[in-house]
Amino acid sequence: MSHRVLNWRLVRSLAALVFLGAAGIDGAAMASDGAVSVTVNMARILRISSPASTVVVGNPGIADVTIQDAQTLILTGKSYGTTNLIVLDPAGNPIVDTMVEVARGETQMITVFQGLSKTTMACEPDCQPVIMLGDDTTYTAQAIASSGLVEQSAQ
Repeated sequence: MSHRVLNWRLVRSLAALVFLGAAGIDGAAMASDGAVSVTVNMARILRISSPASTVVVGNPGIADVTIQDAQTLILTGKSYGTTNLIVLDPAGNPIVDTMVEVARGETQMITVFQGLSKTTMACEPDCQPVIMLGDDTTYTAQAIASSGLVEQSAQ
């Protein structure tokens, strides 16, 4: 890789850090390239310095953002991938305009393909069903029903 490419990446990362820092997004939420990072099926709190009125996610199949209060956003990773996040103030001015990276979690995830059917399991320490975007709908329905039965029996 040339020095020019490396320098451009450094400038881009530093610019993103300065921009996100000015917007008040915690630096711990950011990936090395300046994007905000979150793990799939997990949530992250983003605090911003100006009150937000509107949030827009480029691909809501990858991530979701809700406004908890005027200066607190909840970012939830829904599926692996990259999308963008735009936060607007009440006047429609942009507060944040950045990339969001949703990454695989720390646990051992196994994807099983049977023909066109896809299922996902978390195998740490034992394999248990996990609902992921793109999983077979019958498998997903059974996993939801099973978790509902467990929850009901605990009450």
